[in-house]
Amino acid sequence: MSKNHSNGIIKDDCPCGSERRGQECCLPVIEGSSRAGTAEALMRSRYTAYALKNSDYLLRSWHPDYRPASISFVSNQKWLGLKIKSVQDGGLDSDKGTVEFIARFKVSGRAERLHEVSRFEKQDDHWLYCDGELLE
Repeated sequence: MSKNHSNGIIKDDCPCGSERRGQECCLPVIEGSSRAGTAEALMRSRYTAYALKNSDYLLRSWHPDYRPASISFVSNQKWLGLKIKSVQDGGLDSDKGTVEFIARFKVSGRAERLHEVSRFEKQDDHWLYCDGELLE
């Protein structure tokens, strides 16, 4: 995956694995010029925000009933890829949805993975992350 960062902006492939350019995928959602139309789109944008270490967006896209006070990042963590395993509901006409995903990353050179089923709710026509259940 090719990435060029300029002030945290990705100019080539989006980290979410959509095979679209960041400016045509997750960045407009993260920057606030576009909305995530589905729970999956919000999931992808949140993965990209983790890859960019953008805590402002992560907190903004977290449901207020579940949102932590702050987010801290592991300094030597590198996100390697996102695979969406399944999506239940979470479409344009839904108010709730779940996304099962596997996110691969490295910490201090050691490969890790996060397998989760995330819950999302729509409030005021905005998808928000609620919480997730870790699998495996």
